[in-house]
Amino acid sequence: MPRSLPKTSPSYHSIKGPRNHEMIERAGVAKGGLLTTGSRYRALVLYPRIRLAGSHAPIAHSMRYTTQFLLSAMAAAQFPEPDVPEIAFLGRSNVGKSSLLNKLAGEKAAKVSSTPGRTRAINFFALLDPSRRRKLMFADLPGYGYAKISKSVSAGWPEFIEPYLAIRSTLKLCVCLVDSNVPAQDSDRQLFDWLRAAERDFAVVATKIDRLSGNERTRNLLALRKGLELEELLPVSAKTGSGLADLWVRIEAAGCIQG
Repeated sequence: MPRSLPKTSPSYHSIKGPRNHEMIERAGVAKGGLLTTGSRYRALVLYPRIRLAGSHAPIAHSMRYTTQFLLSAMAAAQFPEPDVPEIAFLGRSNVGKSSLLNKLAGEKAAKVSSTPGRTRAINFFALLDPSRRRKLMFADLPGYGYAKISKSVSAGWPEFIEPYLAIRSTLKLCVCLVDSNVPAQDSDRQLFDWLRAAERDFAVVATKIDRLSGNERTRNLLALRKGLELEELLPVSAKTGSGLADLWVRIEAAGCIQG
Protein backbone atom coordinates (compact mmCIF):
# COMPACT_ATOMS: atom_id res chain seq x y z
CA MET A 1 0.00 0.00 0.00
CA PRO A 2 1.47 3.36 -0.92
CA ARG A 3 1.82 6.06 1.64
CA SER A 4 -1.26 8.15 2.17
CA LEU A 5 -2.17 11.02 -0.08
CA PRO A 6 -1.43 14.45 1.36
CA LYS A 7 -4.18 15.72 3.62
CA THR A 8 -3.97 19.32 2.52
CA SER A 9 -4.42 19.66 -1.20
CA PRO A 10 -5.28 16.22 -2.57
CA SER A 11 -2.99 15.63 -5.44
CA TYR A 12 -3.50 12.13 -6.49
CA HIS A 13 0.98 10.92 -9.02
CA SER A 14 1.92 8.59 -12.41
CA ILE A 15 1.52 4.81 -12.11
CA LYS A 16 4.02 2.08 -12.25
CA GLY A 17 4.95 3.34 -15.65
CA PRO A 18 5.13 1.54 -18.94
CA ARG A 19 5.69 -2.18 -18.76
CA ASN A 20 8.26 -3.71 -21.07
CA HIS A 21 5.89 -6.17 -22.68
CA GLU A 22 3.28 -5.33 -25.29
CA MET A 23 0.75 -7.84 -26.57
CA ILE A 24 -1.09 -7.13 -29.77
CA GLU A 25 -3.93 -9.28 -31.05
CA ARG A 26 -4.49 -8.43 -34.65
CA ALA A 27 -6.70 -9.35 -37.57
CA GLY A 28 -4.60 -7.70 -40.27
CA VAL A 29 -1.12 -6.40 -40.99
CA ALA A 30 0.59 -3.57 -39.14
CA LYS A 31 2.42 -1.14 -41.39
CA GLY A 32 4.96 1.36 -40.24
CA GLY A 33 4.00 1.04 -36.58
CA LEU A 34 0.41 2.09 -37.28
CA LEU A 35 -2.78 0.21 -36.65
CA THR A 36 -5.34 0.79 -39.37
CA THR A 37 -8.89 1.17 -38.16
CA GLY A 38 -10.21 -1.03 -41.00
CA SER A 39 -8.14 -4.00 -39.85
CA ARG A 40 -9.94 -4.08 -36.47
CA TYR A 41 -6.78 -4.39 -34.45
CA ARG A 42 -7.02 -4.75 -30.72
CA ALA A 43 -3.97 -3.40 -28.94
CA LEU A 44 -3.70 -5.08 -25.55
CA VAL A 45 -1.04 -2.85 -24.10
CA LEU A 46 -0.44 -1.38 -20.71
CA TYR A 47 1.39 1.66 -22.04
CA PRO A 48 0.87 1.81 -25.81
CA ARG A 49 3.35 3.31 -28.21
CA ILE A 50 1.14 2.67 -31.21
CA ARG A 51 -1.16 5.09 -33.01
CA LEU A 52 -4.28 4.52 -35.09
CA ALA A 53 -3.92 5.63 -38.68
CA GLY A 54 -6.17 8.61 -39.16
CA SER A 55 -6.50 9.07 -35.41
CA HIS A 56 -6.78 12.81 -35.88
CA ALA A 57 -10.45 12.25 -36.70
CA PRO A 58 -13.03 11.35 -34.02
CA ILE A 59 -14.21 7.76 -33.91
CA ALA A 60 -17.82 6.83 -33.20
CA HIS A 61 -17.23 4.54 -30.23
CA SER A 62 -19.71 6.58 -28.21
CA MET A 63 -22.42 5.41 -30.61
CA ARG A 64 -21.84 1.89 -29.32
CA TYR A 65 -22.80 2.82 -25.78
CA THR A 66 -25.59 4.47 -23.87
CA THR A 67 -24.47 6.34 -20.77
CA GLN A 68 -26.37 5.89 -17.52
CA PHE A 69 -25.63 7.95 -14.41
CA LEU A 70 -25.43 5.64 -11.38
CA LEU A 71 -24.60 7.63 -8.27
CA SER A 72 -22.32 10.13 -6.53
CA ALA A 73 -20.20 8.67 -3.73
CA MET A 74 -18.44 10.47 -0.89
CA ALA A 75 -17.57 7.32 1.07
CA ALA A 76 -16.25 3.89 0.15
CA ALA A 77 -19.48 2.33 1.43
CA GLN A 78 -21.36 4.24 -1.29
CA PHE A 79 -19.35 2.88 -4.21
CA PRO A 80 -21.45 0.86 -6.68
CA GLU A 81 -21.18 -2.91 -6.93
CA PRO A 82 -17.88 -3.79 -8.66
CA ASP A 83 -19.30 -5.79 -11.55
CA VAL A 84 -17.62 -4.39 -14.71
CA PRO A 85 -14.22 -2.87 -15.57
CA GLU A 86 -13.89 0.74 -14.43
CA ILE A 87 -11.99 3.66 -15.93
CA ALA A 88 -11.22 6.56 -13.58
CA PHE A 89 -10.75 10.12 -14.84
CA LEU A 90 -8.51 12.39 -12.77
CA GLY A 91 -7.02 15.84 -13.21
CA ARG A 92 -6.56 19.31 -11.90
CA SER A 93 -9.62 21.52 -11.76
CA ASN A 94 -10.34 23.32 -15.04
CA VAL A 95 -8.36 20.79 -17.07
CA GLY A 96 -11.38 20.01 -19.25
CA LYS A 97 -12.35 16.70 -17.65
CA SER A 98 -16.12 17.14 -17.90
CA SER A 99 -15.90 18.22 -21.54
CA LEU A 100 -13.80 15.16 -22.40
CA LEU A 101 -16.17 12.81 -20.57
CA ASN A 102 -19.13 14.26 -22.43
CA LYS A 103 -17.32 13.85 -25.75
CA LEU A 104 -16.48 10.23 -24.96
CA ALA A 105 -19.99 9.46 -23.77
CA GLY A 106 -21.62 11.19 -26.71
CA GLU A 107 -24.01 13.05 -24.43
CA LYS A 108 -24.07 15.38 -21.42
CA ALA A 109 -22.94 12.77 -18.91
CA ALA A 110 -20.81 15.11 -16.81
CA LYS A 111 -21.83 18.62 -15.79
CA VAL A 112 -19.54 21.34 -17.06
CA SER A 113 -19.28 23.96 -14.33
CA SER A 114 -18.31 27.58 -14.83
CA THR A 115 -16.52 27.38 -11.47
CA PRO A 116 -13.63 24.87 -11.46
CA GLY A 117 -13.41 22.45 -8.55
CA ARG A 118 -17.14 22.19 -7.86
CA THR A 119 -17.26 18.38 -8.04
CA ARG A 120 -17.08 17.04 -4.48
CA ALA A 121 -17.86 13.36 -5.02
CA ILE A 122 -16.86 10.49 -7.29
CA ASN A 123 -19.54 10.33 -9.97
CA PHE A 124 -20.12 6.91 -11.51
CA PHE A 125 -21.51 6.33 -15.01
CA ALA A 126 -22.33 2.99 -16.63
CA LEU A 127 -21.71 2.46 -20.34
CA LEU A 128 -24.37 0.14 -21.75
CA ASP A 129 -24.23 -1.81 -25.00
CA PRO A 130 -27.22 -1.95 -27.39
CA SER A 131 -28.65 -4.82 -25.31
CA ARG A 132 -28.56 -2.54 -22.22
CA ARG A 133 -25.85 -4.61 -20.59
CA ARG A 134 -23.11 -2.88 -18.65
CA LYS A 135 -19.78 -3.07 -20.42
CA LEU A 136 -17.75 -0.39 -18.67
CA MET A 137 -18.02 2.10 -15.86
CA PHE A 138 -16.56 5.61 -15.86
CA ALA A 139 -15.62 7.21 -12.54
CA ASP A 140 -15.31 11.00 -12.55
CA LEU A 141 -13.09 11.98 -9.61
CA PRO A 142 -13.00 15.46 -8.05
CA GLY A 143 -10.55 17.92 -9.55
CA TYR A 144 -7.56 18.93 -7.46
CA GLY A 145 -5.25 21.89 -7.14
CA TYR A 146 -7.73 24.75 -7.44
CA ALA A 147 -6.92 27.61 -5.07
CA LYS A 148 -10.53 28.51 -4.23
CA ILE A 149 -11.42 25.07 -2.87
CA SER A 150 -11.96 25.24 0.87
CA LYS A 151 -9.36 23.42 2.92
CA SER A 152 -12.06 21.73 5.01
CA VAL A 153 -13.44 20.04 1.89
CA SER A 154 -10.11 19.18 0.29
CA ALA A 155 -8.77 17.75 3.57
CA GLY A 156 -11.55 15.16 3.53
CA TRP A 157 -11.06 14.00 -0.05
CA PRO A 158 -8.47 11.28 0.67
CA GLU A 159 -10.98 9.61 3.01
CA PHE A 160 -12.93 8.30 0.02
CA ILE A 161 -10.60 8.90 -2.93
CA GLU A 162 -7.64 6.94 -1.60
CA PRO A 163 -9.63 3.73 -0.91
CA TYR A 164 -11.04 3.89 -4.43
CA LEU A 165 -7.66 4.32 -6.12
CA ALA A 166 -5.84 1.91 -3.82
CA ILE A 167 -8.13 -1.10 -3.47
CA ARG A 168 -11.00 -0.91 -5.97
CA SER A 169 -10.86 -4.36 -7.55
CA THR A 170 -12.50 -3.41 -10.86
CA LEU A 171 -10.44 -0.26 -11.49
CA LYS A 172 -8.49 -1.09 -14.65
CA LEU A 173 -7.15 2.24 -15.83
CA CYS A 174 -6.68 5.78 -14.54
CA VAL A 175 -6.95 8.42 -17.26
CA CYS A 176 -4.96 11.37 -15.91
CA LEU A 177 -5.58 14.70 -17.61
CA VAL A 178 -3.11 17.55 -17.93
CA ASP A 179 -3.66 20.85 -19.75
CA SER A 180 -1.45 21.12 -22.84
CA ASN A 181 -1.48 24.91 -22.42
CA VAL A 182 -0.10 24.80 -18.86
CA PRO A 183 3.46 23.85 -17.77
CA ALA A 184 4.06 20.70 -15.74
CA GLN A 185 2.58 20.96 -12.24
CA ASP A 186 3.87 19.49 -8.98
CA SER A 187 0.40 18.20 -8.11
CA ASP A 188 0.34 16.13 -11.30
CA ARG A 189 3.77 14.68 -10.53
CA GLN A 190 2.54 13.76 -7.07
CA LEU A 191 -0.47 11.96 -8.51
CA PHE A 192 1.65 9.99 -10.94
CA ASP A 193 4.16 8.95 -8.25
CA TRP A 194 1.32 7.81 -5.99
CA LEU A 195 -0.29 5.71 -8.71
CA ARG A 196 3.06 4.12 -9.52
CA ALA A 197 3.49 3.18 -5.89
CA ALA A 198 -0.03 1.73 -5.88
CA GLU A 199 0.81 -0.24 -9.05
CA ARG A 200 -2.14 1.24 -10.90
CA ASP A 201 -2.08 1.38 -14.67
CA PHE A 202 -2.65 4.83 -16.08
CA ALA A 203 -2.56 6.91 -19.23
CA VAL A 204 -1.71 10.61 -19.27
CA VAL A 205 -3.83 12.71 -21.63
CA ALA A 206 -2.97 16.27 -22.68
CA THR A 207 -6.20 18.22 -23.21
CA LYS A 208 -7.15 21.35 -25.21
CA ILE A 209 -4.61 20.82 -27.98
CA ASP A 210 -6.96 22.62 -30.40
CA ARG A 211 -5.82 25.88 -28.77
CA LEU A 212 -2.23 25.37 -29.91
CA SER A 213 -0.58 25.86 -33.27
CA GLY A 214 1.49 23.03 -34.72
CA ASN A 215 4.80 24.37 -33.38
CA GLU A 216 3.29 25.25 -30.00
CA ARG A 217 1.77 21.80 -29.72
CA THR A 218 5.05 20.05 -30.40
CA ARG A 219 6.94 22.30 -27.98
CA ASN A 220 4.37 22.04 -25.17
CA LEU A 221 3.96 18.28 -25.41
CA LEU A 222 7.72 17.74 -25.30
CA ALA A 223 7.99 20.04 -22.29
CA LEU A 224 5.21 18.18 -20.48
CA ARG A 225 6.74 14.79 -21.16
CA LYS A 226 10.08 16.00 -19.84
CA GLY A 227 8.67 17.93 -16.90
CA LEU A 228 6.37 15.11 -15.78
CA GLU A 229 8.93 12.39 -16.58
CA LEU A 230 6.60 10.52 -18.93
CA GLU A 231 7.40 8.12 -21.73
CA GLU A 232 3.96 8.49 -23.27
CA LEU A 233 1.54 11.41 -23.57
CA LEU A 234 -1.70 11.30 -25.53
CA PRO A 235 -2.86 14.67 -26.96
CA VAL A 236 -6.63 15.10 -27.32
CA SER A 237 -9.22 17.76 -28.00
CA ALA A 238 -12.78 17.48 -26.72
CA LYS A 239 -13.71 20.26 -29.14
CA THR A 240 -12.46 18.68 -32.37
CA GLY A 241 -12.35 15.02 -31.36
CA SER A 242 -8.64 14.77 -32.14
CA GLY A 243 -6.96 11.90 -30.30
CA LEU A 244 -10.21 10.28 -29.13
CA ALA A 245 -9.66 7.20 -31.32
CA ASP A 246 -6.37 6.49 -29.55
CA LEU A 247 -7.95 7.08 -26.16
CA TRP A 248 -10.82 4.69 -26.92
CA VAL A 249 -8.31 2.01 -27.94
CA ARG A 250 -6.62 2.43 -24.59
CA ILE A 251 -9.88 2.41 -22.63
CA GLU A 252 -11.32 -0.65 -24.34
CA ALA A 253 -8.03 -2.53 -24.14
CA ALA A 254 -7.96 -1.91 -20.38
CA GLY A 255 -11.56 -3.11 -20.12
CA CYS A 256 -10.89 -6.12 -22.40
CA ILE A 257 -13.63 -4.92 -24.76
CA GLN A 258 -13.40 -6.54 -28.19
CA GLY A 259 -13.79 -4.34 -31.25
